[in-house]
Amino acid sequence: MGVTDYSSILRETNLMKRLTLFAVGILAVCAVVFADNPLLINGAGATFPYPIYSKWFDMYHTKNSNIQFNYQSIGSGGGIKQVTEGTVDFGATDGPMNDDQLKAYQDKHGSGILHFPTVLGAAVPTYNLSGVTTPLNFTPEAMAGIFLGKIAKWNDPAIAGANKGVNLPAADIVVVHRSDGSGTTYIWTDYLSKVSDEWKSKVGKGTSVNWPVGLGGKGNEGVTGLVKQTPMRSATWS
Repeated sequence: MGVTDYSSILRETNLMKRLTLFAVGILAVCAVVFADNPLLINGAGATFPYPIYSKWFDMYHTKNSNIQFNYQSIGSGGGIKQVTEGTVDFGATDGPMNDDQLKAYQDKHGSGILHFPTVLGAAVPTYNLSGVTTPLNFTPEAMAGIFLGKIAKWNDPAIAGANKGVNLPAADIVVVHRSDGSGTTYIWTDYLSKVSDEWKSKVGKGTSVNWPVGLGGKGNEGVTGLVKQTPMRSATWS
């Protein structure tokens, strides 16, 4: 029959009390430190969610004045790069990190990275075509042909056939795409890869690809600016 060592139990109990008090003391000190020195959380990445992020961060800071967010809207590729390098606390990307990127993070930090969704939105083509007020329809084949550079005129049969009765000009189509690493690019090229075997084999999908044709704009803002600045009777896409 064993004998209970009550003295050791008391010693352990007292130790746990001291550890608990020590932990509470740390929390109390942290609260004081954060009150005197606001916590700054840095992030970078996708341009698409920036408007809603900015609003969320401002609202959160209003309710928690000791916590501030600094988010740089530099594109998904930049967000992946900076979070991997450890220069920011969190990154944002519209396209998930691939196996190589996940491994690079694991190798550098010795741990994995968490992915979780924050914003849901759609990537859509836009155009600026003077004199045409009717919303245009585009088949998947026509869309792929435009971005491949095989459909270069607005009155091409592939476009005219889906827009009966619309007077389309014989103007050049000027393609506009992202110049930086972009989750929007990933979403769009993923779609084109699904609807066009030619696109899939020649270009593929990714946050950065070798675009067959077009002008590059940095960020969604850059693409929007190029669309607006396109000369009359030509068109742009993003």
